[in-house]
Amino acid sequence: MAVKTIKPGVLAVGTPDWDRRLFDDLIPLPDGTTYNSYIVKGSEKTALIDTTDPSKTEELLSNLKQAGINKIDYIISHHAEQDHSGSIPKLLELFPGSKTVTNRKCADMLKDLMPIAEESFIIVGDGQKLELGGKTLEFIIAPWVHWPETMFSYLKEDKLLFSCDFLGSHLASSELYAGTGELVYESAKRYYAEIMMPFRSSIKTNLEKISKLEIETVAPSHGPVYDKPGFIIDAYREWISDSVKNEVVIPFVSMHGSTRILVDSLVEELTKRNISVIPFNLTGGDIGKLAISLVDAATIVLAAPTVLAGAHPSALYAAALANALRPKCRFASIIGSYGWGGRMVEQLTALLPNLKAEIIPPVLVKGLPKESGLKLIEGLAAAIADKHKAAGLLK
Repeated sequence: MAVKTIKPGVLAVGTPDWDRRLFDDLIPLPDGTTYNSYIVKGSEKTALIDTTDPSKTEELLSNLKQAGINKIDYIISHHAEQDHSGSIPKLLELFPGSKTVTNRKCADMLKDLMPIAEESFIIVGDGQKLELGGKTLEFIIAPWVHWPETMFSYLKEDKLLFSCDFLGSHLASSELYAGTGELVYESAKRYYAEIMMPFRSSIKTNLEKISKLEIETVAPSHGPVYDKPGFIIDAYREWISDSVKNEVVIPFVSMHGSTRILVDSLVEELTKRNISVIPFNLTGGDIGKLAISLVDAATIVLAAPTVLAGAHPSALYAAALANALRPKCRFASIIGSYGWGGRMVEQLTALLPNLKAEIIPPVLVKGLPKESGLKLIEGLAAAIADKHKAAGLLK
């Protein structure tokens, strides 16, 4: 990827990963990703803002050469995770005398993850500044966005926020700037859902913190740069708010069709009641799409058959995922079909302690749903509608 100028003396030198389709062996990447690094050149000193994934070190070095960078005084490490920090040892070797600038917690984590000597660090605190000569970096400690050691940097003269993972997206693009299109929005929302949503309360605090800054540009660690920062900041304000939408998400799996009949019936009954429904087939589905749907939904209904008297493993995974992501949904329920009994409801509800949701009585039917079972589904739809009305979501 060509080196690009963001502001005079501020260069994007990061590396795209067009072909990566899985992050942390967990998160789907339908549009690849980028590992963003930035150069800030002052009249006296030069700083590199974050590095890259170890697999892309040579590309980063090529970009630095293309940019004419033959001296780096400071390597700013916002976050210890290796997709940002993995090239630090190589850069310290190639640029003798350079120092890694980070906070104490991040330095300790970096030393756990890779061979970096204590004397290679300059430790900074919240609000501390680093003068480069006509360019001033101010450090903002932002714990749990999304690791405990995360920090940002604010380039005062250019009104530019280097936001680390915060406000980022997994989106490989040849364009420097994000724009405001649907693909950018969905990529950013997917990124928020999969990575940031569990830390919603911390994000509220740190969003308030950066609101005191005058920001004209946001340069995250993944995805394009935002030259219209209101687009992404306003999106985050909506996502982290306590408000939910008149939506029901139904993650489901069906082995022999019985649970699918219940799901289809529930979709129909909810739709009749003017409730938006997002059914999600857990078999082969993009789990990132499920995460996105959980950002705003008022209700989640897990749907599964029993397997050996327990919930289907795909439903157990969906429950564990929802619990880990901590969406702000208000209500939850379970539907499913069983053969001879089991403890599916107890299993699934036990996996949801982090959801501060009211459990609406589940509906389980034996074998193929009959008219009596479909009546119970109709009753569940009515109960969900009543809850949505009481919450002011449905008129």
